[in-house]
Amino acid sequence: MKQVEVGPEGARLGYVEFDGDDPALLFLHGLGACSPIYFARTAVEPALAGRRAIMIDFLGFGISDRPAVFGYTLEDHADSIARALDTLGLARVDMVAHSMGGSIALVLASRRPDLVGRLVLAEPNLGSSARPRVEPFTEAAFVQFGFEQALSEVDPEWGATMRLADPVALYRTELALGRGTTPMMDELLLNLAVPCALVEGALTAELAENPSIRASGIPLRVVSAAGHCMMLDNPAGFARAITEALADLS
Repeated sequence: MKQVEVGPEGARLGYVEFDGDDPALLFLHGLGACSPIYFARTAVEPALAGRRAIMIDFLGFGISDRPAVFGYTLEDHADSIARALDTLGLARVDMVAHSMGGSIALVLASRRPDLVGRLVLAEPNLGSSARPRVEPFTEAAFVQFGFEQALSEVDPEWGATMRLADPVALYRTELALGRGTTPMMDELLLNLAVPCALVEGALTAELAENPSIRASGIPLRVVSAAGHCMMLDNPAGFARAITEALADLS
């Protein structure tokens, strides 16, 4: 495990890196997840083996610090990843971002396009949506008992990494995810200045049915025998889809 300081108060992002060829391939996880746990198997699949891979956790999640003074908005997370890349001397990385991480990656790419070479979004959260896991609670109430309720209601696979999250981070991030940002995620996607492709699981099949995405011409790859967590359902298929998506953008 490695760490990079991004603040505030000296907070550090934790990440795992596999040596290999540049450009680096940066993996960003979804809500309540952990990048090394979710992406390590995909990163060593034959389709991606040999690439330099960096699996980083957002502040408040996984192996990263949990600063109490951090806002945990999508913009805050995007800025912390930007600071990490600047500190590590990385630019124009290929980025693979899942679910919530996809939304944060869209904000990052819109703010700092110099940092992103090609962007692969795996079922990103687009637009705003209700968040019944956190919206009924105040922050204090969620920390006190809402977090434990959330853990009891998710499947054991997700719960295994969700319990690593700081309750405040989960609460604030999910509220921010529900509100989206201005402009909204789908607008950011359709007006992005960096090359971008989409990946989704065949069992989900929502992006392929989105008329705006169909009309946009954004490349879309589908992972067979997989749902939303395609990197867990079919890591080999997900690795192939990433490779094909990156080739679509070359």
